[in-house]
Amino acid sequence: MQNESSVCPGYMHDQPSSEAILIYVAVSGSMIPLRVLKSDSIESVKLRIQTYKGFVVKNQRLVCGGRELARSDSLVREYGVTDGNVLHLVLRLSDLQVISVRTSCGKEFTFHVERCRDVGYVKRQIATKKKGLVDLDDQEIICNGELLEDQRIITDICKNNNDAVIHLFVRKTAKIRAKPIDKNYELSIVAPQLNDKRDDEVERESGYSLETKKTLEVPRKPPNRDFFLEPVIVNSKIEMPLVLEDLVKSTYQGLARGNYPIRSAEGTGGAYFMMDASGKRYVSVFKPIDEEPMAVNNPRDLPLSVNGEGLKKGTKVGQGALREVAAYIIDHPKKGHRLIFGEERGFAGVPPTMLVKCLHGGFNHPDGLTVKIGSLQMFVENYGSCEDMGPGAFPVKEVHKISVLDIRMANADRHAGNILVSKGEDGRTVLIPIDHGYCLPESFEDCTFDWLYWPQARKPYTAETIEYIKSLDAEEDIALLKFYGWVLPLECARTLRISTMLLKKGAERGLTPYVIGSIMCRETLTKESVIEEIVLEALDSLLPGTSEAAFMESVSHFMDRRLDKIAK
Repeated sequence: MQNESSVCPGYMHDQPSSEAILIYVAVSGSMIPLRVLKSDSIESVKLRIQTYKGFVVKNQRLVCGGRELARSDSLVREYGVTDGNVLHLVLRLSDLQVISVRTSCGKEFTFHVERCRDVGYVKRQIATKKKGLVDLDDQEIICNGELLEDQRIITDICKNNNDAVIHLFVRKTAKIRAKPIDKNYELSIVAPQLNDKRDDEVERESGYSLETKKTLEVPRKPPNRDFFLEPVIVNSKIEMPLVLEDLVKSTYQGLARGNYPIRSAEGTGGAYFMMDASGKRYVSVFKPIDEEPMAVNNPRDLPLSVNGEGLKKGTKVGQGALREVAAYIIDHPKKGHRLIFGEERGFAGVPPTMLVKCLHGGFNHPDGLTVKIGSLQMFVENYGSCEDMGPGAFPVKEVHKISVLDIRMANADRHAGNILVSKGEDGRTVLIPIDHGYCLPESFEDCTFDWLYWPQARKPYTAETIEYIKSLDAEEDIALLKFYGWVLPLECARTLRISTMLLKKGAERGLTPYVIGSIMCRETLTKESVIEEIVLEALDSLLPGTSEAAFMESVSHFMDRRLDKIAK
């Protein structure tokens, strides 16, 4: 690790030494020393990082000791950050990167390319913009003397040098003709010209040097397109819905055409956009379990989890894909369970998701090519996330449907960035919830809902929504997930039972999403939420070895007392 100068803006604090601690911020291979106060908020630490490094606060995610410092208003001391600790900074980078392309004859042109795109995409753009370069196998892209493979992500190329220029070379396969003369053969070697243009035009426009006529070019080995994709079906009685069959089929066809997975520049784990056969449209998003935050092959430079716990309390590394699929399965349509009716869209609109096995060289394989298991989710066309716009314009119904999903699943990671904004068939705004790798935790400690502070959350549920909430049954959901292959751990099943109970009892009393959500979420990092207090009261009232059913009865009793008091 390269140590940067320890004398940086905001390095020293004019405060008592007992309050000040020295921490290190790890980002892009360097360590930034930063002196902060134990009483500083996480928001103020991010502001100081922004002042020194220019990383905007909303693009920063800080991780310390295997836990994300997600609450901006919480204090450094509340997260247990002490002198000498390393904070890992994960950045949400700008969507666009300016790429300068210089041909071998010196001509330059530029592209604005999404950072999540790969070199293969740049080649396709060059082929579209510059006539005569249609054959992508003829293009060689070089940066800093290194030949770039098609699957290399723009973020990886430009993260250490935003002003990098990539050089374009064109190699054409020569034609060899043999003509028998007596007992010998006369060989003529001709490199084909591009579009029958004059030599100077070809060289000027494409960068292709006609000196290749004098040499014999050996065709390059075609790109390795070995791949593998199939659904993971644990129960042979499961009949895959047509929407999931189409999802796997379109993703498979895209890989078969040689379209590399495109790794997202956002998030703390590996997430790959998969393209259709045309290479022009995203069809799915694949998240391998071995590339989750703090997993063995995580591509974001996060440390390995020392105890198996994920970034959020009560979650496990390697279970994110199961939770992604679970969110889709128990996001029931209004008519009933997805298992029975197979309806595509659930009440909250979680995109169709399934567990798959996939092999491809475009994933992160530091120790050699291996088959990966992960979640495959349908890509939804969108206009950005709720983080990119104010919540005032969101329909109340759309916010309420997401609140129902988050409360019953005790979502520990619902921020505005993982709610997409789209348009329905009638042109109305539709909110799409994604990223459910931290739902159904073993405890309520890290439950957070960004929508809690939106004005729509203070509106009461409609009669239609209340009817849907009444139809929910935690025991049926637990059995349904088991049917699909995930036997919920006792603690996770308990969370689902309690959160579903809270949602149903709260809606029955006419409580708003804000009130019910506030019961589940902590006001501060160290102050237990109301639902945590209810659980503790229930545990204290029972003898050791009491059955789960008796425990749930006790929880129901204490919950009724609290809710009746709140509803008055």
